[in-house]
Amino acid sequence: MTGTGSRSSIVVLIMLLCGLLSSIVNAAPPTLQVNHDFKKLEQFQMGYFVDPSGNMPISQVQNQHFEASSNSITLGSNAKTTWAKIVLQNTSDSPITLYLHNPYAYYNHAIELNEVVNGQVTRKRLLDMDNKDTYEWMYQGTAVFDITLPRQQVTTLYLKNVSYIYQVFSVELYSQDLSKRVLINQYNDITLIVGMVLALIIYNFFLFLSSRLKEHLFYACYLVSGGFWIALSYGLFASFFDVFGSITLKWNIALGTMPICLLFFMINIFETRKKYPIEHKALLTTIAILATNSIYGLFDIISALEYASTLAFIVMSISLCVTISMFVRRHPLALLFLIGHGFFVTFSVLAVLFYQGRIGFNYINSHGVGIGVLLESLVLSLIIANRIRTLEKLEATQAELQLLASTDPLTQLLNRRSFDLEASALLNQDKQIRFPLSLAILDIDFFKNINDTYGHSLGDQVIVRVADVLRAQCRLQDIVARYGGEEFVILMPNTTREKAHVLAERIRTTLAHTSVQVDQNQLVNFTLSVGISEVDAKTADLQAAINQADKALYKAKNSGRNQSQLHIS
Repeated sequence: MTGTGSRSSIVVLIMLLCGLLSSIVNAAPPTLQVNHDFKKLEQFQMGYFVDPSGNMPISQVQNQHFEASSNSITLGSNAKTTWAKIVLQNTSDSPITLYLHNPYAYYNHAIELNEVVNGQVTRKRLLDMDNKDTYEWMYQGTAVFDITLPRQQVTTLYLKNVSYIYQVFSVELYSQDLSKRVLINQYNDITLIVGMVLALIIYNFFLFLSSRLKEHLFYACYLVSGGFWIALSYGLFASFFDVFGSITLKWNIALGTMPICLLFFMINIFETRKKYPIEHKALLTTIAILATNSIYGLFDIISALEYASTLAFIVMSISLCVTISMFVRRHPLALLFLIGHGFFVTFSVLAVLFYQGRIGFNYINSHGVGIGVLLESLVLSLIIANRIRTLEKLEATQAELQLLASTDPLTQLLNRRSFDLEASALLNQDKQIRFPLSLAILDIDFFKNINDTYGHSLGDQVIVRVADVLRAQCRLQDIVARYGGEEFVILMPNTTREKAHVLAERIRTTLAHTSVQVDQNQLVNFTLSVGISEVDAKTADLQAAINQADKALYKAKNSGRNQSQLHIS
């Protein structure tokens, strides 16, 4: 009997403890003491009750069981109509006026506040986001209700929040002075984030205009949609433009354009169309799903937004898989994109869980998407900068290769092929404007003897010296080239053969007084022979002019060298 009695006592004790714990967990919200020194209540305990019918009268709500919670809660999509209960006791001998703030009011469809004293509703106010006549309790996206507490009385506030999709709200209490300060400074952080995104938008639009690269356009569009969604979802539009209610809800369709632009950005920077067909199809399929949901949202925005969490999971999964695939394939931009997109995915997951009511209410969770967009935007800007540097290096390499292909490596003058191209272009112009055009061929006298006697190294020095004098004596519009081993050619626009003869003589005379040093005790002098012709303006035949100049050159050589000869028809 003793053993049986002991077991019974233990069972009774356990039941009492369970009952005690249950009463603690489900206890009614505590009474908040308020006196004449009241300044603010930003963190306190209240109660909440979910009304599944959505239209329960206040008399019935007062008899419901309210779950204990903090003053900031998120309950997901199954609590569209939720009541909050706050019990306030004025302990002073005079009435006290305080201000209740709901900073997420712009996010809701309607808010109703009932003040109850001794079981009777003393004051009732309804703020309907689609009814401008009720906007007197709305200030820059925040619902602000003045509440006067009778002296030495307990006042119970019943706050009804009706949401469109996700139930998210926060309640704060302030004195009049602090209420004004809080309202003035409440969107500084969002303004800063949107300002940074706007700067990136402007920068990338200018980059697109200058480069015409699609990734700049898609990145800028991603920033536009992301910045728009941040301003819309976090109350900046509500603050500046008094945009609330169903209008704001419809504008959430812009949320779908943000991942679409990001996926197009991935297609361009990873060049999936050309190199990675499987990843390309995965990205295009995701874009098609997002576009379909956005179009559906034009007809039923609430249902479309209810699918947003599932779509977000699909987008993040596929984009991460593609990025990891690029990383495994050692794509040079994959690591940076993985870091940036990792930020976005991490913070977006926190935001999704927050809106679904699965994790607690804090700044990072409630602003997860905005933080993720900003961090990803900053990292993607590094990818853009990396792409610009890569393209600049590629263009520099191409320019260098083009220069190598078009110039003589020893003298850095044009080679024969480039001379023919530029001369042909000039002659085509000559057919239109008919200006005189002369050509001179210059040949180093006895160059073979110089090579045989002093070696090819000194011969190269002679060739370079001739090239330097040609650059110094010729005009900018003249086309100068090394035409062969020791042979040079000059095409002189707007120049008669007589003027060309003057230039040729100046060059020849200069080189006749120029020497190349063999060693400390010996210098080598050399001379030029020059043949000059004028291009026939009627035929503009370059080859004929070259042949004529060549004949004049042979005449100069046969006449004793170190001279200039004109071709005379």
